[in-house]
Amino acid sequence: MKAVVIIPARYASTRLPCKLILPEVKSVTGRYIIEHVYQNVKQAKRIHKVIVATDNQLIYDIVRGFGGDVEMTSVSYTSGTDRIAEVAGRLDADIIVNVQGDEPELHASAVDQVIDALVGDNVAVMATVANVITDTSEINNPNVVKVVLDNRGYALYFSRSQIPFVRDSKDPINEPGITFLRHLGIYAYRRDFYYNTPNSRLRLWNMLKSWNSSGLSPTDIK
Repeated sequence: MKAVVIIPARYASTRLPCKLILPEVKSVTGRYIIEHVYQNVKQAKRIHKVIVATDNQLIYDIVRGFGGDVEMTSVSYTSGTDRIAEVAGRLDADIIVNVQGDEPELHASAVDQVIDALVGDNVAVMATVANVITDTSEINNPNVVKVVLDNRGYALYFSRSQIPFVRDSKDPINEPGITFLRHLGIYAYRRDFYYNTPNSRLRLWNMLKSWNSSGLSPTDIK
């Protein structure tokens, strides 16, 4: 099956604008963050190609400058999911892998793993990866996304809060029989599912919040 990695690269980050192409990072490491991610992902053995999807000409030029594949997308999108969907609609591919542009330490093996998980399951339409949390401080850290699985390894719920919640425990990570899993920001989708699935009510609610915070109107969201 042909798998393509798409890296959404937005310039106007709320917390750290232009973080993917910060010159301070390149001055120390020799590469921009987006280049670190791109080159790491390219080492995966199960992929056909890697594409950066961006709405910014500067990011476009930088990716082209280090020899990367890059495509321009609409500036009206409120999420990387929308940006990837636009590019995915133009591709001849079976699997689309979403890799976040600010994950420079992501290993190529994780990309291969998430593809293999999807290829090996004829029922699943998407796959992702998680690892075991061993640091207690990460349990209640909202920047660490947790995931709970069923007995088949299917995700039941994702949360920035502690899940599963261990009542009256001062050190939940050492609670017998409980394992906390940290979700990693990588997803593999079957292309038709990714491109053709309509927005859920929760997704539309998040878009409404984005309109309020960014000044966009519903007609700006394609």
